[in-house]
Amino acid sequence: MLARQRQAAILERVRATGGVRVTELAAEFGVSDMTIRRDLDTLHEQGVLAKVHGGATTTGPGSTHEPGFHAKSVRQLPEKAAIAARAAELVRPGAAVALSAGTTTAELARRLVDVPGLTVVTNSLPVAEILHAGDRTDQTVVLTGGVRTPSDALVGPLAVAAIRSLHLDLLFLGVHGISERAGFTTPNLMEAETDRALVAAADRLVVLADHTKWGTVGISSIVELSAADVLVTDDRLDPQARQVLDERVGELVVVAGAGTTSRSAPGRAPAPDRGPGRVAAPTREGTAE
Repeated sequence: MLARQRQAAILERVRATGGVRVTELAAEFGVSDMTIRRDLDTLHEQGVLAKVHGGATTTGPGSTHEPGFHAKSVRQLPEKAAIAARAAELVRPGAAVALSAGTTTAELARRLVDVPGLTVVTNSLPVAEILHAGDRTDQTVVLTGGVRTPSDALVGPLAVAAIRSLHLDLLFLGVHGISERAGFTTPNLMEAETDRALVAAADRLVVLADHTKWGTVGISSIVELSAADVLVTDDRLDPQARQVLDERVGELVVVAGAGTTSRSAPGRAPAPDRGPGRVAAPTREGTAE
């Protein structure tokens, strides 16, 4: 196959699925990873796709554009792994927690497989599959049901009805975008309603979002910034954004390769430890530059 033919096939695949991985394309076309990366470089320079760590995705998302789970799963992998690892420290054995749909919450699910006694409520098919594969008899996984979205979330009236009867210690919420004006947003109207039900059911809200979410605005707001008790992000977050979030969220936790930065917003102390089976507030550490 000529390079131009291979690149056309790659572009068609990206447009059909929303995202591709270098390793998968190399195996499919019988070429090296380096050859695929050169193809992606060419297509990226043409502006027809966006290169990300380990692959490529579609370009030009608008406020209603909703990438598939596979497309999002190849973006910001190191940041998501660090965020998930830090978030897992907030979970105690025996807690009742909720994980919303998203690739960062899926990363968190992989780190919760070995936590004993958990009850996990989720509207994410990938999260449920990850926890089910752990095969722990002392964990309970509750899948809400509902209408499936492109990001493998279950949403709509059935999901909302199931969630409204629950009382949860902690919600880990993945979001599509964050802005000072719109707060935490999603490109799916029904997913926003389902996420709001999860927020209402939980004692505490922890938002998981890498730096690329800042400035992205989906069509529907989930909650305002001040609703977040904790926001876990990475150290590539814009300094101006960090200042805004410091002032608005209860606790801003910024993870880096070798440590974390944790700050409380003025006038908003972290919630106290709620006792056995509940989730403690994150430990405040010194600033790490």
